Amino acid sequence: MTNDHLQLPPKTALLLINRKSRHGQENLVETIRQLKELGFIVLEELTEDPLKLPDIIRHYQHQVDLVIIGGGDGTLNAAIEGLVDTQLPLGILPLGTANDLARTLKIPVDLPQACQVIATGQYQRIDLGLVNEQYFFNVASCGLSVEITQRLTKEDKSRWGILAYLSMALKMIWQARPFRAEIRINGEAIRIKTIQIAIGNGRHYGGGMTVCYDAKIDDQRLDLYSLEMRHWWHILLILPALWRGRHADLPGVRTLQGTEFEIYTRKPRSINTDGEITTSTPATFRVIPQVISVVVPR
Repeated sequence: MTNDHLQLPPKTALLLINRKSRHGQENLVETIRQLKELGFIVLEELTEDPLKLPDIIRHYQHQVDLVIIGGGDGTLNAAIEGLVDTQLPLGILPLGTANDLARTLKIPVDLPQACQVIATGQYQRIDLGLVNEQYFFNVASCGLSVEITQRLTKEDKSRWGILAYLSMALKMIWQARPFRAEIRINGEAIRIKTIQIAIGNGRHYGGGMTVCYDAKIDDQRLDLYSLEMRHWWHILLILPALWRGRHADLPGVRTLQGTEFEIYTRKPRSINTDGEITTSTPATFRVIPQVISVVVPR
């Protein structure tokens, strides 16, 4: 028997690249060349409107074996509904600024290496978070992070990358104003005064910060933390612990774990999901276990 008879047929991939992502346009031609060299038949679709991604995926669902998305966390988030509906596996090319989902899944940011992972990796079923019918991979939050998102421009992210997040966070921390909220979990109502509430499904968010030191994207749980310190400068003192996910025992930080949370505020407050403002309070957060497949390193 010859080697030809042992070869698997080439996989057909739907390639979706956000041209507006930090490295999207410049890597388009090279990405297609590398994927073809790795044995893929590539069907390319371009759109500058991420909201169209689910419909594009549904349109191709019977023509392709997997979906490859090049962009940042916002682009990946915009495609979730199409991936859930079609159950097509996802290959990730980290072409954005923060690339937190890729970091969680240990997908290299180097483009040739990321292509190699898609060609030779394995499928991993992962959880999704759901807030008010809006899916998220990494984190949903309200408070300080929303203000940072609102102030950050695409030009800032394109020019400075992850440093843009850190710089804006340092600018906004001293302006942060606490708000009152109620957290409901397992029939218990917890009333708080907080600067930020974050609920994580994955491990990383905000350009590499850690939701919780032992968080995984397939652990079938959500991790909540609330920053309830009295003075803005207290946040600066706990930043190293927040970065590592070791903030659970720090004064002024409340942490909870569960499969469902409800958040209520006196006035509606915007909620940020994977870096995009998509919904607002009152909000119900749930974990949806092992709902899609992603190609990860072996």
